[in-house]
Amino acid sequence: MNEALRNPVVVRSVSLGLILLVWIVAAGLTADATVLPQPWTLLEPFVRVVGSGALPYHLGMTLFRVVCAFVPAMLIGAAIGFLMGRFPSVDRWLDPWLVVFLNLPALVLIVLCYLWIGLNETAAILAVVLNKIPNVATLVREGARALDPDLDAMAKVYRMSGFSRLCHVVLPQLAPFLAGAARSGIAVIWKIVLVVEFLGRSSGIGFQIHFYFQLFDVAMVLVYALTFIAVMLVVEALLLQPVERRARRWRTA
Repeated sequence: MNEALRNPVVVRSVSLGLILLVWIVAAGLTADATVLPQPWTLLEPFVRVVGSGALPYHLGMTLFRVVCAFVPAMLIGAAIGFLMGRFPSVDRWLDPWLVVFLNLPALVLIVLCYLWIGLNETAAILAVVLNKIPNVATLVREGARALDPDLDAMAKVYRMSGFSRLCHVVLPQLAPFLAGAARSGIAVIWKIVLVVEFLGRSSGIGFQIHFYFQLFDVAMVLVYALTFIAVMLVVEALLLQPVERRARRWRTA
């Protein structure tokens, strides 16, 4: 029994089961399906929107925007964070910018991008990227500051090229910070994407939530929201967690 409770899969399954139990109890106490329906009552609308193709289409559009925002946010944020962590002069110049964007509400950036660029995909994705870059830069900056100087000196002694030093000395040390930034980043980005879609797009999970919110249809809001949450949990379990474990493995080897 104790061994089973140490199994991560068992623990996660029990934890999710407890969430489901709380939902069932809360729905029973509410006793009003228009406020909080029971979980099993969502099966029929779920099958309906999947069969009509609406759910796969809007889910695909949201995932497309998540990927389009995640990749540049990680690349730009990692580059900025590395430069800030390695070069104090760059850090002094860019730190005020970082603080400003870290404290600028996501909603403000989204609205400004829509006002300045228009209600289009460019504005939507740019708003998400700008919201995420500061978080990635902050995490990677701390990783760059923590780089082992002895390993850097060793690379110089062996006259490693800049590319080899990056691949074999710098990136392995930064990998845990990059993995952490990616894992937290994907969780933040998809939430911001939903807000972007809610405010100014005509497709995506956020748009559908906005549509059914206007109809006060709680069941359909939950169907779309929970479907996307389920997809992101799968991405987290099958992709992000294994990558993070691999990135941290060398520290305990």
